[in-house]
Amino acid sequence: MAAGKILVTGAGGHLGGITLDLLLEKLPASQLAAISRDPTNKLKRFADKGVSTYKADYNDYDALLAAFQGIEKVMMIGAHAFTDRIRQHYNVVTAARQAGVKHVVYTSVQRQEGAGIAMWDVTESDTFTEQALKASGMDYTIMMQPPFLETFFLYIGANALEEGINVPFGKSKFAPVTRDDLAAANVTVLTEEGHANKTYKLSGNEAFSFAEIAEILGQAKGQKVSSKNISEEEYLKWKGFEGQPEQLPQFRLAWVRAMNAGNFEEITGDLKRLIGRKPTEFRDYVRSNYPPTKGLF
Repeated sequence: MAAGKILVTGAGGHLGGITLDLLLEKLPASQLAAISRDPTNKLKRFADKGVSTYKADYNDYDALLAAFQGIEKVMMIGAHAFTDRIRQHYNVVTAARQAGVKHVVYTSVQRQEGAGIAMWDVTESDTFTEQALKASGMDYTIMMQPPFLETFFLYIGANALEEGINVPFGKSKFAPVTRDDLAAANVTVLTEEGHANKTYKLSGNEAFSFAEIAEILGQAKGQKVSSKNISEEEYLKWKGFEGQPEQLPQFRLAWVRAMNAGNFEEITGDLKRLIGRKPTEFRDYVRSNYPPTKGLF
């Protein structure tokens, strides 16, 4: 069990918040800390339980340095794409090192080394961050994550039961997982020994392709779901992208390409070993969580 104080960055978001919730089930609040751009609103429920909370932005080095004082381990949630991730992550790593942090756990995006697949505005900054951590002198753990099941409908739409699966298909498979399972893995690494200087690929236990989603979804929901292999040009014009930021269609297409190219195909068993149980599978998740009933962000 961890002895020093643990700080979770991005604790006002989904993954960071779930991680901190699970940490509170294992550790006293006095041993935990969290940062957010807006702690008054985003971290109040944690502060009310006795967690130390701080206002700190990845772009504010001084605020990070102050928040990291007396911290042994930092759970570093990766910054959003298109926000100068390299600069932000550099600030976190160097501030942690200067403050005397012993161990940083970082959420990277799963990739196949040497495959030549680069995720737009993600792979370069992830690689930079991992190299910075390895050169820092601190212990590190890299938590390579596949796509989230909670956000998977962004690729297929919220109305696939009626409209079908209309996506550019590929032959490769992928094994998405829930944020709950990823958070549980984070907690294991943060609170148990033996994870320093390791990299984990946190794939699910079940891999499938876009071409197989209609059948799996149909079985889970007890109805027939159609599918159509469309072109990338057609996908970019999908009505689900209407009203979204200009970069979103190309960004989502980059993830579809990566999934179709096998970037998330490897099933390692790392997640199952870390959480001590079988990760939630796609068919089980969609049975009770699709169509989605609330927003994601």
